[in-house]
Amino acid sequence: MSRPGYAMIVDKRRAPGSMSELLGQLKKKVAFLRRTPFHPQWLLSTKFSTTSWVARNARGVVLDIGCADRWAERRLLPECRYLALDYPVTGAAIYRARPDIFATASALPLGDACIDTVLFLEVAEHLAEPDCAFAEIARVIRPGGLLLMSVPFLYPIHDAPHDFQRYTEHGLTRRLEMAGLRVESLQATTSSLEAAGMLTCLALAGSAVESIRRRHLSMLLAPLLLLLVPAVNLGAWLMGMLLPHWPAFTAGYRIQARRPASQASGS
Repeated sequence: MSRPGYAMIVDKRRAPGSMSELLGQLKKKVAFLRRTPFHPQWLLSTKFSTTSWVARNARGVVLDIGCADRWAERRLLPECRYLALDYPVTGAAIYRARPDIFATASALPLGDACIDTVLFLEVAEHLAEPDCAFAEIARVIRPGGLLLMSVPFLYPIHDAPHDFQRYTEHGLTRRLEMAGLRVESLQATTSSLEAAGMLTCLALAGSAVESIRRRHLSMLLAPLLLLLVPAVNLGAWLMGMLLPHWPAFTAGYRIQARRPASQASGS
């Protein structure tokens, strides 16, 4: 489903044809900068690798809810069996998803206790009924099976209008436990200063693109705004290394939760 990216600052539905094409080309041209301080989301990739986290922990039959281009399949151990699922409205239209199943996370077309690992990465914020999805995930996971989940916390609206909520770590833990899952670990995906730097960079880049889209006089400042991005990125990264993390402020969370081994199927 969702893979937050630079595209969130481009609203193609409102842009006129020629400008929409221009912004689309701009997005493609800056994609290669994702791993450099020149990209407004560089700080999201400096601390934790989602790909290595998935590879270390996913086992058995792996259900990827919101699979997009099936990137996770290429990171799994050979003995894993991969099952890709995505929602047609956003998966096909936005991410060109190639799932094995088109369905909604709130009504999974799978039997009880048939999945060893569920991947639920950057999806929950896009669901109109997330509690139904949590209950469905708990239903299809085998007793002792694992949920690997990530969600944004401080992050701009993206994939509009399919962006409905943000969770605190306490609210998310409560929701998962109510569904019958036990949270084993919950990590911040960035330090507080890295999150502040990322939001500043996104605001700078978003304002620059918006000024171009509107053909506003402020578009003359767009190059300056974009030049500030690497300076803010590197400054926030350095300060994040020197100063302790403030737990109340992060870009998102990475959660590992398990269905208790003693839990009966369908309970």
